[in-house]
Amino acid sequence: MRPARALEAAADPTSAPQTQPSGRELLGDVMARWARLIEPPAGEAPRTFTARLKLTRAEGLPTQAAGATGEIAFQAPSHLRASAQVDGKPLAVGRDGNELWFDEPAKHFAMIGRSGLPLFRSTPSELDDTHLPPFKLPLPRVELAAIPLLVTAELLPPRSLDGRACDVLRLTPLPRAAALLHLAGGTIELAVHHDDLMPARIGFSDGRRLNVQLDFEGARLEAPWTAERWKLTPSADEKVQTVPLAHLARFLEVAPSVFADSVPTLGPSTGERKLIATEGEGRLELVDGTRVLFLKGSPAEMGHQHGTLLKREINQVMDRILYGVGVASSFERGSWFFGDIEGAVDRMQPFIDPRYTEEMDSIAVACGRRPAEARLANFFPELFHCSGFSLFGKATRDGHMYHGRVLDYLRGVGLEKSAVVIVHRPNHGHAWINLSYAGFVGTVTAMNERGISIGEMGGGGWGNWDGKPMAELLREVMEKASTLDEAVAILRAGPRTCQYYYVVSDGLSKKAVGIAATPSEFVTVQPGEYHPLLPRPMEDAVLLSAGQRYQTLADRVKSGYGTFDADSARELMAPPVCMKSNIQSVLFSPDTLDVWVANADSANVASSTRYTHYNLHELLTESPPSAPVSPTPSATGNPHASP
Repeated sequence: MRPARALEAAADPTSAPQTQPSGRELLGDVMARWARLIEPPAGEAPRTFTARLKLTRAEGLPTQAAGATGEIAFQAPSHLRASAQVDGKPLAVGRDGNELWFDEPAKHFAMIGRSGLPLFRSTPSELDDTHLPPFKLPLPRVELAAIPLLVTAELLPPRSLDGRACDVLRLTPLPRAAALLHLAGGTIELAVHHDDLMPARIGFSDGRRLNVQLDFEGARLEAPWTAERWKLTPSADEKVQTVPLAHLARFLEVAPSVFADSVPTLGPSTGERKLIATEGEGRLELVDGTRVLFLKGSPAEMGHQHGTLLKREINQVMDRILYGVGVASSFERGSWFFGDIEGAVDRMQPFIDPRYTEEMDSIAVACGRRPAEARLANFFPELFHCSGFSLFGKATRDGHMYHGRVLDYLRGVGLEKSAVVIVHRPNHGHAWINLSYAGFVGTVTAMNERGISIGEMGGGGWGNWDGKPMAELLREVMEKASTLDEAVAILRAGPRTCQYYYVVSDGLSKKAVGIAATPSEFVTVQPGEYHPLLPRPMEDAVLLSAGQRYQTLADRVKSGYGTFDADSARELMAPPVCMKSNIQSVLFSPDTLDVWVANADSANVASSTRYTHYNLHELLTESPPSAPVSPTPSATGNPHASP
């Protein structure tokens, strides 16, 4: 039952406490007061809440968050305006009824999200019909009223904040409240003004890594603002883009979850292999605790298998790449993400193999998504930054060839959860293994059954889109090349986009080559050959990296020259050769078709986690386990755990 003081506050929100309440009574008063602000009773005119904000403690948050300041204004049921100064740069966001807007004055850029616009350039007749709901309490009022009974509420000595007397509570949710409010545990310190119960300070500590405190200055209720005060007010030199409301609304839904995933560290290798599910001639297995997806048939068949067996993971990837990382990049570049990426895809479309488009569209249908989303999400590998090497002959101890590939890209935004090894058996072309992520039909790290392996490193050239997407060009190498010369010829013919560097290895001939390519230039670097960007050539070795990482890689190869085997070759990829963004590291032995793969987890870069061993020949020839262990194809979003 709601405490008596909370009932009094609800009946008369302007009344001030006359006697010192208990901690739980005070919490009940505060919650009733704030609930009335968010959802005013019928017939009661809403008032506008305003406050200045300052993040006075930011332990566990990104460094740039420390000292951030801002302002906030809220008015039920559908108006909000917030601004902040982070690293000295202003940013503002607002809701004006059924419109959302973002303003970044430092970039001279602003966006307004409105319904009624085409969702995607490729489907101009499909209009956005998004309608934003009114702001609501996070829980029904009955459940909110019970919250004071589910916490320990310690009344601390009063203090003066913002020049006003404040009551202070220390709140520790009991297990039931933590589950109800989706809290992971911790302690909340809440200070409210004694006379009107408006917030003065909110602090939270999880007792481990996170310890934050937000101060409210001048928090008060005002008469309702006029309509004009809720609208975007850009400066004269700002470029304002009107975009589909659905995309901005989806960004606000997806963004909080981008950094919230937890990927556990892999345990010791067991070699266990389980069949999870089948679809047509495709299947999903769990091999040594990691997902392996087998696809076979035509592009439409493989797309259907892919989308059906990894539906949940693909939907998560699409959301986070497009509506999380993608939309967020608009603020960094000062340009609308979907406008940029759709323009790039339009220019590349004439060069894309229709088979790959058919496969992407089949994935979309199987996942219940729009084809435009699947196609745009597949564009993301155009932004990779990485390292690689190939060692053979005199550089190794055992005579085998070792091709290492370090993928440094977007660690920490959720891609780790969608990591999957894909074994492709197309009805036309070679079979190949793709070290990839759910929903992607191209590749940046792969090896085919003929022993051709490849990895790339992104350079510059942003905006040079008149060619084949890099990830699809590399897939073409996998499916068509049987020799190193054929692989090089495919890359040379292109047509290529942007600027990329490649290491290509041939296990049969035990030869490798480095390639520097732009749309107009194509330079090969042979083992032992000097290049200004790679100034430390070594016999029977191709080393590809940049800056100090290249120097460290060269030092390690020189130190161990002539002694490398699979174990020591993997050690070459350890930090600092890999960056803090190292999301995946792979070692191929193209002459034996062996491959070792490591994926980042929440605590470690990929090169510091367990490598899982696969052999492409065995994956192509061994019979699968006899029966699925689960009726649900996507029983886990974690590549490191059994369903």
